[in-house]
Amino acid sequence: MSAEVPTPPPGTRRSRPSFLNSNRRQVILFAVLTLLLSGATVWGGRVWLRDSETLTFAVGEANGPEARFAAKLAAMLRATSSRLRLRIIPNADNTRALTQFDRKLADLAVLRTDAKIPPRARSIAILEHDVLMLISPGDKKIKSLAELKKKKIALLTSSSTNLAFVRKVLEIPEGSDTNARLQLAPANSMIDKLFTSGGYGAVIALDHASAIVRDKSFEQSARRAPFTVNALDESTALTRRYPGISEETLATGLLSSTPQIPDDDLDTVGLHWLLVGQAAIPANTAGELARTIYENKAELALDDGFASKIEPADVDKSAFVAAHQGVAEYINDTSKSFLERYSDLLYLAVAALGVIGSIFVGLYTKVTRVAPEKASELATAILDIGERIAEAKTMEALEGLQDELEGVLRGAVIGLRDGTISSDGLDTFKLGYEFVRDEIGMRRESLKRQGGHDDNVVVVKTAQSA
Repeated sequence: MSAEVPTPPPGTRRSRPSFLNSNRRQVILFAVLTLLLSGATVWGGRVWLRDSETLTFAVGEANGPEARFAAKLAAMLRATSSRLRLRIIPNADNTRALTQFDRKLADLAVLRTDAKIPPRARSIAILEHDVLMLISPGDKKIKSLAELKKKKIALLTSSSTNLAFVRKVLEIPEGSDTNARLQLAPANSMIDKLFTSGGYGAVIALDHASAIVRDKSFEQSARRAPFTVNALDESTALTRRYPGISEETLATGLLSSTPQIPDDDLDTVGLHWLLVGQAAIPANTAGELARTIYENKAELALDDGFASKIEPADVDKSAFVAAHQGVAEYINDTSKSFLERYSDLLYLAVAALGVIGSIFVGLYTKVTRVAPEKASELATAILDIGERIAEAKTMEALEGLQDELEGVLRGAVIGLRDGTISSDGLDTFKLGYEFVRDEIGMRRESLKRQGGHDDNVVVVKTAQSA
């Protein structure tokens, strides 16, 4: 080669071409914009998906447990920023509330399992248990319901509606003379007083399990005059005969710790208070409502203890009131609750990333990207050198063209390495380079013959040029 091509000093680093820096900045900018716009899309989708949904809740009298529970639930939904809202519809009593529910004029209601169950009612949660206790004076035990029917009975309860339930358990028909033996005790009556002054041979106490635990009057009566709580041996038969009745257990020491009453776990019967919803409520709505209730049940307990131990709905197929489909799905597969809760947003995020990313990729590749120079475009510079070969009259001029050609080649090699030149048209560049290189060689031979130089002179001249 006639001239030495200068090389950069060792250790120096070639700066990145400006257009490559521009492309890199564009890629970073588009990536950031993709994430920001996808996040904005997901946020907007979350707002849209969480658009509030209002459920109507039919309740009985304002001071009843159903109305007070509904008010607590409505407040709790607001406090937890749930998308669900409640509109409470008051009624004169719970029977009318259930009628309203049965006519599809309400989405939610509270019912006791001895009530007439609307066919479209589906269980959301078990709010409370009512427990029946059969009590006899002293250490006298009542062995059967048949024996109980022969005694004068006082019904100690906070609700007069329980009278009909006890008649059903004792199988006392309406208008029977036996009705005289079953009398509603005055409110707040003491057990020992009913036995001593009332002349009753048995007392049936029926109330919320949460209220019984809090009631200290049983322990006070037991200290004044002992009494016995009897097991109801017919409990299994009664639950089979009357599907709305449930088997319950009276735990040891439930009524009194000193003395301990009862002195052992006893079988009895009772009722469930259920929060029910219309079967037509969407599964995700029912599931979200159930999840919110289960996770915040401590905040839903009333001051008198009602709903203090909320339980999940019975999802068994043989349940007296079937669980709502959305509630059953939540209870049976709680490990997937997170994915179920956010699956729509995850799908939206993936879709947003795909669409927005594709738009920016297309915009970058087709519009904003500064493309590297094609190798075929360098052929123009090579051909320009080739056109000037014929004008080279001296060896020095020809060597200058040789240097230009080698400079173009070196620039192409460096550009291919750095990415400033693409490989498009590389074959064309190679063909042009070889053609011009051969033309320079032939022109050199021609000048040698014209000048009478031999090979040694040429070698010396080349060395001097170097």
